[in-house]
Amino acid sequence: MAEPIPTSIPRSTLLLSRQQTLESMRRTNNGLLDAQQAISTGVAVRQPSDDATRSSTILWLQEKLRTRRQLELNMNHAVGIMNMADQSLNDVTSNLLEANSIASSQVGIGSSAATRSGDAAIIAALIQSATDIANRTHQGTWLFGGDGGGRLDQPLFTSLAGGISYSGGQDHRTTDLGLSAPVPVNSNGVEAFGAVSVRMASDVDLDPQATSTTPIDDVRGAQGTGIARGSLLVTVNSTQVSVDLSTADTLQDVVVRISDAINNIDPAAGGLVLAPRGFQLTANGGHTITIDDVTGGRTAADLGIELTAAGTTVTGNDIDPLLTERTELGALGVVIDWTGGLKISQGATTKVADFATATTIQDLSNEIQRLDLGLRLEIDTQQQSLMLVSQVSGVDLAVTENAGGTTAQDLGLRTFGSSTQLDAFRFGLGVDIQSGQDDFAIQLHDGRTLAVNLDGAHTVDHVLEAIRSAAAAQLPPLVVGDPGDPRSNLNVGLAADGNGFLFQDNTDGASDFRVRQLGQSLAATHLGIYVNAGSASTIEGTDQAKVRTESVWTHLINLRDALRNDDTSGIRIAGSQIEQDLDMLAEARARIGVRTQRVEQEQHRSGESKLTEQAMLSSIRDTDFTEAISRFMQLQQQLEATLRITAQGYGLSLLDFLR
Repeated sequence: MAEPIPTSIPRSTLLLSRQQTLESMRRTNNGLLDAQQAISTGVAVRQPSDDATRSSTILWLQEKLRTRRQLELNMNHAVGIMNMADQSLNDVTSNLLEANSIASSQVGIGSSAATRSGDAAIIAALIQSATDIANRTHQGTWLFGGDGGGRLDQPLFTSLAGGISYSGGQDHRTTDLGLSAPVPVNSNGVEAFGAVSVRMASDVDLDPQATSTTPIDDVRGAQGTGIARGSLLVTVNSTQVSVDLSTADTLQDVVVRISDAINNIDPAAGGLVLAPRGFQLTANGGHTITIDDVTGGRTAADLGIELTAAGTTVTGNDIDPLLTERTELGALGVVIDWTGGLKISQGATTKVADFATATTIQDLSNEIQRLDLGLRLEIDTQQQSLMLVSQVSGVDLAVTENAGGTTAQDLGLRTFGSSTQLDAFRFGLGVDIQSGQDDFAIQLHDGRTLAVNLDGAHTVDHVLEAIRSAAAAQLPPLVVGDPGDPRSNLNVGLAADGNGFLFQDNTDGASDFRVRQLGQSLAATHLGIYVNAGSASTIEGTDQAKVRTESVWTHLINLRDALRNDDTSGIRIAGSQIEQDLDMLAEARARIGVRTQRVEQEQHRSGESKLTEQAMLSSIRDTDFTEAISRFMQLQQQLEATLRITAQGYGLSLLDFLR
C-alpha cells in the first residue's frame, strides 16, 4: 500500500517557488556583501544589529578609549604646564642667586656708594625679569596663577602703589586624570613666591547672632556638625505631632513650623522664639511642651531644642551662628564703630574705607575692593572673625584709625593695636628687650624720670601697662591717664589718627620731654618712641608695626633700595631674606617635581591600559580574515549553485514533459 502524501508538505505554486528562490538569493547576496565589507574594512561588527552580545562590549571599550584619549590630552597638558613652571622657577632661582651674590659682594671691603648704585640698577632689572617670568602662560593657563588669574590679556603680576601686585589664587588649578581626585597642574604666587601677606588676621570674635533671616546652613549647630534637616516630635501636654523641617531654609522657618504645630494642638500652650544664640521654648502656666527627635533623628539635637518646658521658659543650646558674607552688621554681638572707617596706607597711597552705609559683611568686602589697593577682606576659617589679605609685594601696609574713630581696633584689623604682638614689629624682627634690666626711661618737663622694664611684655598693651606700673612704683604722686586727659601728669596710649604710641606730658618745668635708651637695650628705637620732644608736650611715636608681604619681590626691592641708599645693614638683611627665598623656590620646585612624576607614572599606566583595551576591542570587533574569506567563498559557491539550479528549473516547459 502506497504511503499517503504528508499533509506537512503543501503544494507549492510557481509564484511561491520564485519568491523563495529570490529570498534565498537575497540572503546569499547580503551574506556576500557582509563578508566582502568585513574583508575590505577589517571590521566584523559594524552596527549593533550585527551581533548584539559583542556590540555592548564594543561600545563600552570604545567609550573607555574615547575617555582615555581625553585623559591623555589632560596629562600632556599638565606635564607641559609643570615642566614649564619648573623651568620658570629655575630661571627665577638664577635671578635670586645673582642678587644674593651682589648682596654678599656689597657688604665687605671694596664696596662703595658708586658700586652699590650701579648694582641697584642690576637688581631693578632682575625684578623686572622675575615679574616677566611669573607672568608666563602655557596653552591658556597661568603657570603661577593658581585657581585664579582672571583674563590672560592682563598680567598676573602688575605694578601697584610702588610694589608688585598679584591677582591670582592661593590654591592650584586641577585637572581630571581619571584618578580618585583631581590633580594640581600649576603653581601659584603664594607657593612659589610668597606673594600674599598672612599677618592680618583679626583676634576679635564678632560673635554673630541668630536672626530670623539667618539661613540654617549658616549655623554650626549645637553639636558642631551643622543641621541635619528632617522631622522632630512636638508634644503638648499628652498630644504628640510630627513636624517636618526638611524644607526649612531659615531659623524663622523653624520657629514658624514648630509654633504652628503647638498652636494647632492648643493655642494657649505657648511657643518657640529666637534667642541671640539659638531658641527659647515657652510653656504657659498649666501646660507642658516637649520637643524631641524621632527615633534615629538628630534635627532637634542639632538645633539645640531637645527641650521640655512646664509652665516656664527654657533656653536651647547655643547653635553657634557663623560669620558669612550674608551676615548683617546689626546682628554682630560686639559693638563696632562703623562711622570712623579704616585708614589704609599701601606704600605711599592712603585711602579711607568708609563703612557708614554698609549693612552686611559683603558690603565691607566690596568697600575694601573698591579702594583698589591690592587688598581683600575675608572671613577666617573658623567663620568668627575677619582677615585682611594683601597681595602687594615690596611696600609697607598700615591699617589705622580714621578721624579719631575706633573701627580698626573694634574689628581687630589695626596693624598697631593694643593686642599687636611685639614680635611682629619691624616686619617680624621684633623688639629688643634686655632681660633683667630697664629698657628705656621717660623724662618729664618737671625733671622726674621713670625707668620702664619690659620683661614679660609681649603686646603693645603690655608696654602701656609696664609704663603705668613703673609710674605707680617709682613716682607714686604721678598720675598716669589716657591721651587727652588733662587731669593726669602723664598720658600714655595709642594715636587716635594713624598708628604709633602717643605720650603727653602735662607737667611744668624746663626739662626736655623725651624717651631715653637705657643700657644696651634698643627697645625705645624698635617701639618707635626714641624721641626728644624738647619743650613740646607730645611725643608721637613712629609706626614700627607695619605689615609687609614677605615675598621674592619684597626682598629684591629691599635690596635695590638698600643699595641705592648705601645701607649696609639693609643690604645684609635683604641678602639673608633672599637666601630664604631660594629655599622657598627649591621647595616649590620639589612639589612640582613630585606632581610631574605622578602624572608621568599615570601616563605610563594609561598607555599600557590603552594597549590592552585596543587589543580587546580588536579581538571582538575586527575581522578574522581566514574565517571571512572561507565564508565568502562558500557563499559565492552557494550563489552560483542557486543560480544554476534556478536556470535549469525555469528553462523547462510543457514540451519537456511530453517527450
